[in-house]
Amino acid sequence: MRLLITGAAGFIGFHLVRRLLADGHAVVGYDGMTPGRALSLKRARSALLAGTEGFHAITGMLGDFDTLRRAVDLAAPEVIVHLAARTGVRAPAEEARLYVNANVVGSQKLLDAARVAGAKHILLASSSSVYGANPRGSFAEGDPIDAPLSLYAATKNGMEAIAHAHAHLYAQPITVFRPFTVYGPWGRPDMALFRFVDAIANDRPIDVYGDDRVSRDFTYVDDVVEAIVRLIAVIPGESNRASSAGATDTLARLAPFRVVNIGEGRPIELSEAIATIERLLGKRAVRNSLPMQPGDMPRTCADPALLEALTGFRPATPIASGLAALVAWYRDYTGGRA
Repeated sequence: MRLLITGAAGFIGFHLVRRLLADGHAVVGYDGMTPGRALSLKRARSALLAGTEGFHAITGMLGDFDTLRRAVDLAAPEVIVHLAARTGVRAPAEEARLYVNANVVGSQKLLDAARVAGAKHILLASSSSVYGANPRGSFAEGDPIDAPLSLYAATKNGMEAIAHAHAHLYAQPITVFRPFTVYGPWGRPDMALFRFVDAIANDRPIDVYGDDRVSRDFTYVDDVVEAIVRLIAVIPGESNRASSAGATDTLARLAPFRVVNIGEGRPIELSEAIATIERLLGKRAVRNSLPMQPGDMPRTCADPALLEALTGFRPATPIASGLAALVAWYRDYTGGRA
């Protein structure tokens, strides 16, 4: 296939591009290479992808429609996977415009370009944070998402609504996937497990917001990539309605549009994750206990029944195995300092 991947130098994007290239597909990667703490990691990821047969990289922001259209024209994509976004649930109020421009306006521009290109399937990365103040034990795709707790979640909610309208107006199939707390090698430095590994390895205190009972449905990055690859082939509206017991399909009534969770469905308390990292590094953490931050959710848990019904797959990498891979990569990346 021919694919366009936005956010190709990002955490998930990098792993997805490598998998697609290994499977023999042609990929155009689009990434803004935005400055910040993660830029050195983005450059390192890009360097590993550069020169790989079947891959072409274009640097540009989502708001740069001319460059985005050039990337789409070059890719002539059958499939687009949109991973680029401004991330982080603790967005300061003064950055609201940046989040809206990237996650809402930028996504709309991508959909405009996809419509002109005639892509057969568009997959958009949303977030588990859209579930917000949902009181359910596990989050199912049909649950309300009208109570976001962060600006980031609100922008992802807005992107989903725009995508549904696009699918309805132009009959262009769209799958929105909601990953749950992704972690693993080459991860983002702002994510909790990466921060814990980095701090403990370098004898710095770790900031623990809320308490150790805060839990997340941690999902290993290779599992997320496997789910995305399988979902590419499950085009909404093409006789693929889920019929497995216990799975409620989200295929929209008025559009070729579907929402799918990507998560294991087994929340892990931070205390368990921290203890595993301590064991792997052979060091004890010094903890700064801090209050829950505005925008944070005390617990996340995916209902993965629909993903499994549609693809025959559900994430299942044990947290100990995933963290071992993260720590091994971190040691290699930092030259064995950990």
